[in-house]
Amino acid sequence: MNKNDAKKRIEELKEITAYHAKRYYDDDNPEISDFEYDMLMLELKNLEKEYPDLVTSDSLTQHVGGTVKEGFEKVEHEVPLQSLQDIFDFEELYAFDERVRKTLELSEENEQIDLINSQNNRNLKYIVETKIDGLSVSLEYKEGVFVRGATRGNGLVGEDITDNLKTIKNIPNKLKEKIDITVRGEVFIGKKEFEKMNEEREANEESLFANARNAAAGSLRQLDSKIAAERPLDIYIFNVQKSDTIKFNSHIESLKYLEKLGFNVNPIKVECNTIQEVIDEIKNIGDKRDELSFGIDGAVIKVDDLNFREILGTTFKTPKWAIAYKYPPEQKETILKEIIFQVGRTGAITPMAILEPVKVAGSTISKTTLHNEDFIKEKDLKIGDKVLIQKAGDVIPEVVKALKEKRTGTEKEFEMPTKCPVCGADAIREEGESAVRCIGIECPAKQYRNILHFASREAMNIKGLGDNIIEEFLNRGLIENISDIYNLKLEDIASLKKNGKKFASNLIESINESKSNEFYRVINGFGIRHIGVKAAKQLAKIYKNIDELQNATYESLVMIDDMGEIMAQSVYEFFSQEQTKDLIQKLKDFGVNMKADENESIDNRFDGMVFVLTGGLDNYSRKEAEEIIENFGGKTSSSVSKKTTYVLAGEDSGSKLTKAQELGVTIINEQEFIEMIK
Repeated sequence: MNKNDAKKRIEELKEITAYHAKRYYDDDNPEISDFEYDMLMLELKNLEKEYPDLVTSDSLTQHVGGTVKEGFEKVEHEVPLQSLQDIFDFEELYAFDERVRKTLELSEENEQIDLINSQNNRNLKYIVETKIDGLSVSLEYKEGVFVRGATRGNGLVGEDITDNLKTIKNIPNKLKEKIDITVRGEVFIGKKEFEKMNEEREANEESLFANARNAAAGSLRQLDSKIAAERPLDIYIFNVQKSDTIKFNSHIESLKYLEKLGFNVNPIKVECNTIQEVIDEIKNIGDKRDELSFGIDGAVIKVDDLNFREILGTTFKTPKWAIAYKYPPEQKETILKEIIFQVGRTGAITPMAILEPVKVAGSTISKTTLHNEDFIKEKDLKIGDKVLIQKAGDVIPEVVKALKEKRTGTEKEFEMPTKCPVCGADAIREEGESAVRCIGIECPAKQYRNILHFASREAMNIKGLGDNIIEEFLNRGLIENISDIYNLKLEDIASLKKNGKKFASNLIESINESKSNEFYRVINGFGIRHIGVKAAKQLAKIYKNIDELQNATYESLVMIDDMGEIMAQSVYEFFSQEQTKDLIQKLKDFGVNMKADENESIDNRFDGMVFVLTGGLDNYSRKEAEEIIENFGGKTSSSVSKKTTYVLAGEDSGSKLTKAQELGVTIINEQEFIEMIK
């Protein structure tokens, strides 16, 4: 490659890596794998090494990625939180060892080294540790008390995330000694915890995290610490950044002291006397990485002797006494035998690849998700294809690509179903969405979610019918769909609990009371996509009974204020389904109210108002407060603007409160809010 071509490619790579670094460090939502990003950075480094006069300060090779997110206080690190140079083969590791030995032998401090070796019988040793796939943080202690924690940021300046870090149980609030010390660690989410969290998010119709690293980073960089508290965050400490009261001779000595203080230290830290021992340990970790409870993306090799480290020094970005070996993702070839479909609790129909079983990264893989229709089309997958698979983030198996050159002509094209494979109702893909969804109200795959929503406070408000009870009813076959709620018997409910007669009596009473609920609650209880409390009230105001609503045309629905085409289409399609008609008839037979009271006045006291919530409330969770506002016809927003009517400010309000003051927006406290909703 000539210099002009190299310059053009360097500019392209700088732009590409900057974009993906922002997605990774700032947005916690990468679009490419770590390996793909590493390869782009490696290409950039090699070109800049060949043409050093083309190196510019805006290249990511010249600084650490990451910026301070708006809303967080800046923290200047007393000791920079540097990144590590990545290597991808053992030849580079031999070269690293040679550089270390050469520097120590030729250093002006050579006499000092000889003195150290002769007096303390020290030799060059390395410590090999796992490179944990998480978010790097610093923890600062004064007199043994945790006072501040921060992200790495750009290495020199990070974000103050103390409140979020205090929610992590393995970060001690008080150490076992009253010492001033700053340590560095990696916050992560374990493999099993990550899988469970994604399962719960799928059940709640929330977007899934791409990998555990993003989940951990995104959790720590939330302005609301309650969100971090809900996530299964953990931490391993791996370095002493600063300590004025105690000095160490070696890295391994400092790690043992950190354990003594009460820190959760990286469990894998192996002493090696030669570079060959280092390589053997890297291989050993690589062979066992699938057995680890946490994700790793490499191994870190560090010079153990801290005096040697001072002599070796650092560059502006990386230490010269440490390096990171990155494991390549293990890929295997197999056959895509079949594509089946799973229907989730939200009705999302997910294509699943049935594979010829193959062992990848220690696990036998026989099936994996294909996510959605677009994913299959982008990769041009066909049934019968030979495909390449790998484990993403060492946890989730994924199809990398089809091996098109190995096609025989017998492969079959894939088609997404237009009917639900479970219940036969229409399967709809709405504009702007990637998921195809079953819209059948009586689909067995959706019943848990449907019943839970129908019984919820904002819908039919059936007290006592919570998630665990519904799960138990379904498991025992006492209910199969929404209408079965009204057929429950006292003795069936009482059998769920020891001395359960009182609970059963209260639940039956609440079920019976729900029959006379306002009409809008029934509409909201159906769980029609895009239709919440406010829209349900609008529908109940215009269509006075269920028959009028069932017969409403798309043209009449779309004319309703704030309804819109997508909402109107969703309502029309829902009431066109045979399952919907069947459910409505059953509810009518059980005496559930299906018409609006002529004298009923719907309370829309917050109509036209926009609320922004900030800080913590004593009497309500944020979700509960938002539901109350929306139930009264108001709207909530995540950002303050001139259109904001009120900012509801709780404890520890942050930048939103400041912006409201600057814009002159009315600020109310929790007590004032309570007075407004009485």
